[in-house]
Amino acid sequence: MKVTIVYYSETENTKKMAEIIAKGMMKVPNIEVKCFSTENVDEKWINESKGVIVGSPTHMADIAQGMRAWLSGPATEFDLSGKIGSAFATANYIYGGGTLGIQTMLNSLMVLGMLVYSGGAKCGKPYIHLGPVAIGEKLEESYEIFSLYGERIGKMISEIYTK
Repeated sequence: MKVTIVYYSETENTKKMAEIIAKGMMKVPNIEVKCFSTENVDEKWINESKGVIVGSPTHMADIAQGMRAWLSGPATEFDLSGKIGSAFATANYIYGGGTLGIQTMLNSLMVLGMLVYSGGAKCGKPYIHLGPVAIGEKLEESYEIFSLYGERIGKMISEIYTK
């Protein structure tokens, strides 16, 4: 089953973390995943996807304007209702607003009719309650958690849609 990861990236950090999530998802049988920038989303692929994950860098403790514009514009044109949605962020600082940015994206996904999922405490430690945040100068330190996040989301999508 198909999954879409949509990211907005200015420095390639958010793109890199989207790719790490995709690698984690590919550990799950029957999951096909593609990453797209907000400027180049494949309409057929996203409409056929069972899950959509969005990611953005943070600015001033909020999402980047490029992701905000996509969520309030092009995203409304796709068939997202009823799909599993999730979010991740990148930030320059550990307390730079990554979780606030994730909450903003999750709110938008819910408004678009998506069912949001993060894994939370259900999956055990390490807990990823809202979604993962990677810190710019230390991206490598987040690879494992982002890969695990991708695997967990992939398993949930597979579990829900193969019943």
